[in-house]
Amino acid sequence: MLLLAACAATPPAPDERRTVEDRVRAPAVENDDAELQVYTLRNPAVESLERQARSAEAEGNLNLAEQLLERALRIDGRDPAALQFMAEVQLQQGRVDQAGSYAQRAWDAGPQVGAICQRTLRTLIIVHERASDWDRAQRARDRLSQCRVAPPERF
Repeated sequence: MLLLAACAATPPAPDERRTVEDRVRAPAVENDDAELQVYTLRNPAVESLERQARSAEAEGNLNLAEQLLERALRIDGRDPAALQFMAEVQLQQGRVDQAGSYAQRAWDAGPQVGAICQRTLRTLIIVHERASDWDRAQRARDRLSQCRVAPPERF
């Protein structure tokens, strides 16, 4: 009976915070200086709210981070950095569908090269894997190399 009960137990949920750090953020900044980065012009209020959300996240207060990002997105709902950060917060909270929605919006509005591009695609890979949509996960993996572009030579 004990053996059957052990087999029926569900595996523990993955540590979503570690997933975001290890699979989304860290790989995107490994070669940050060796690759072209494209940044959009940003509203200073959105940047301020995002900084506050990062602080809240660092303190472990994901609910406050989410509220601050919602305010930022009410100001500029197409800011790719804020959309991607919201996707990461949603993923950390186990809201995979919402994370996918925000990541897709970040992909659509954001640069197709650089760190944000990489973080967005890595988020979409995780979302598709969780949904067992292996084809879409592979397509996102295939696009990942296109985010890495060497910067132009400086003279």
